[in-house]
Amino acid sequence: MLSIMRKGLAPIAGVVIISLLSGCISLGNWFGGRSAHECLVRVMYFESNRSSEEGMLAVGTVVMNRVYDKAFPNDVCSVVGQKNQFASGVLQRPMNERRPVELASRVAHEVLRGKRHPGVQDAKYFHTAGLTFPYRNMHYVLVAGGNAFYARR
Repeated sequence: MLSIMRKGLAPIAGVVIISLLSGCISLGNWFGGRSAHECLVRVMYFESNRSSEEGMLAVGTVVMNRVYDKAFPNDVCSVVGQKNQFASGVLQRPMNERRPVELASRVAHEVLRGKRHPGVQDAKYFHTAGLTFPYRNMHYVLVAGGNAFYARR
């Protein structure tokens, strides 16, 4: 009986494993994981200067710009969880500073209700301010919260 169950579940398990490895689904969303609010709080906390409301709003705006772009996943947690896109461990690391978490939570609520940083425009990328790259397709639109925000042209 056990071997029949294993055989019956093997194809399903295979599809799930392949989907996870290829990035088609994320564990967080599949297993009742984090809410859009929590994912947004985490990315704003780790990616912006933790005391900068403007920086948090700008990061949140980039995330939402990606959510509404067909080239990216269509939900907040999948965007935030994309490999090599945001700070390593952004969805797992502990957030130990109470005030920045509270600020990020408030700003995340505003972003999820439609508030956007007007300076970000349609930018979908950012990096640490002060770094320079030799690419000609980076159109910078804003520096906020320790980050330089840009659109690819």
